[in-house]
Amino acid sequence: MSSDSVKLLLIDDDVELCELLIEYLATEGYDVKAVHDGESGVLSALSGEYQLVLLDVTLPKLNGFDVLKKIRQTSDIPVLMLTARGDDVDRIIGLEFGADDYLPKPYNHRELVARIKAIMRRGRPQATDSNPRTLSIDDITLNLANREATIHGEVLELTATEFMVLKALIEKAGELISRDELTQIALNRRLTLYDRAIDMHVSNVRKKIGTRADGSARIKTVRGAGYFYIRP
Repeated sequence: MSSDSVKLLLIDDDVELCELLIEYLATEGYDVKAVHDGESGVLSALSGEYQLVLLDVTLPKLNGFDVLKKIRQTSDIPVLMLTARGDDVDRIIGLEFGADDYLPKPYNHRELVARIKAIMRRGRPQATDSNPRTLSIDDITLNLANREATIHGEVLELTATEFMVLKALIEKAGELISRDELTQIALNRRLTLYDRAIDMHVSNVRKKIGTRADGSARIKTVRGAGYFYIRP
């Protein structure tokens, strides 16, 4: 994927780090603007100018989690959380609040670019005229052309990553999808040691779609193996 004209918003209070990242990401073809507090971050993220947000957790005025919650109230712009290494709580909370992925600090700049590219790829519609443009099961319908999901005829608010998780589970309804495979499909990367990102995304999807009318579950967890959508 070409990164030409992709505009990124970096929300981080470390001014020196921001300057370094802006310079490095420019060499990769990204146009990056940095803001250094949570309130400015929310305003900028909701401006419609950017295609992805890089969000630090520790910020003045509003912390990263509050920023993410405010963004998710009205926008599904992709968000990559930048968390402290080893802080699993921060990662889990960020994913619960709707982050698309996380990257622990300190990180390799190449890994950051790889994550950005992965998130941008999963956000692009891939349906073609030769493929079905809708996918349905139970009372859930996915429009593959515009990445919109509905349940009971009402729009289901999903992030791009959550949409990919639900799409993969519905496409293979009744079949077990391993955590490794689902990570590759939904996050465009390999599953790493102690990586719980895909589990949190499945958990978010499960909460949003709820149970069937009879109270039965839609998604089953096979401990240590993966997940599958239970055929009606």
